[in-house]
Amino acid sequence: MASEFKKKMFWRAVVAEFLAMILFIFISIGSALGFNFPVSVNGTSATQDNVKVSLAFGLSIATMAQSVGHISGAHLNPAVTLGLLLSCQISIFKALMYILAQCLGAVVATAILSGVTSSLPYNSLGLNALAKGINAGQGLGIEIIATLQLVLCVLATTDRRRNDVSGSAPLAIGLSVALGHLLAIDYTGCGINPARSFGSALIANNFENHWIFWVGPIIGGAGAALIYDFILAPRSSDLTDRVKVWTSGQVEEYDLEGDDMNSRVEMKPK
Repeated sequence: MASEFKKKMFWRAVVAEFLAMILFIFISIGSALGFNFPVSVNGTSATQDNVKVSLAFGLSIATMAQSVGHISGAHLNPAVTLGLLLSCQISIFKALMYILAQCLGAVVATAILSGVTSSLPYNSLGLNALAKGINAGQGLGIEIIATLQLVLCVLATTDRRRNDVSGSAPLAIGLSVALGHLLAIDYTGCGINPARSFGSALIANNFENHWIFWVGPIIGGAGAALIYDFILAPRSSDLTDRVKVWTSGQVEEYDLEGDDMNSRVEMKPK
C-alpha cells in the first residue's frame, strides 16, 4: 500500500475517476431528466424514452472510458471496482480510493445538476426507486442480473490473456451498460452503480430502499468475478500472488518512473 501511496500515477488515476464520474453522471442523468421539461406535442405530454436514456448512459461510459481508460482504467462504478479487486487486478487500497472518488464525483455531479434543473417539476435527480408492483426482492434480483452481465463483460473484454479481442473495449462495455438499462429502467430505474445511486439519494435526501442499489450491484459484481475467474476462465495464480496484488498492486502498473503514460491499465486489452 505504501508504494502505491507514493506514486503520482496512482493519485492521477484517483483524480481521473473523480472527474470522469462527474461528467458521466451529469450527462447521463441529465438526459434522463430532460423528459420532465413541460413540453407537449398536440396536447400529449412527453414521456421518458428508455432507449434515449440507455444510450446516454452507455455512450457516456464508453466516452469516459476512452478518455481516461489509459489513466485509471475508467471503472466509474464501485461494482466494477469490486469485480476487478476480486479478480486480483487492483489492490485493496486502490479499490477503496476509487470507490471514494466515484461516490464523491457522483455527489458533486448531482449537486450541479440539481442547480441546473432546479426549475423542473417533480425533479427526482435520477433517484432509483422500485416501480409499482415490484417488491424489494424482485428489485434486488434485477439489480444483481443487470450488474452481473456488466462486470462479466468488463472482465472478459479487458482480460490480458486474450488475444482475440478486436474492436473497441470501451464501446463494448458502454453497450453492456446500455443493455443493463434497457432491462432495469422500468423495474428499478436501473442502478447497477452504487455511486450513481448514492449521489441521487443524498442530494434528493431520499434513501428509501437505497440498500437494494448497493447490495444488488455488490452481489452481481462479486458473482461475475467469481464466475469468470473460477469457472469460465480460471486463473493460474495462487493465493500468495493474489495477496501480493491486494496489498501492493500490480507491479507492471507502476514499473515506469516519472510521468510516463505508457503503463498498462485495465480498460485496454492486451
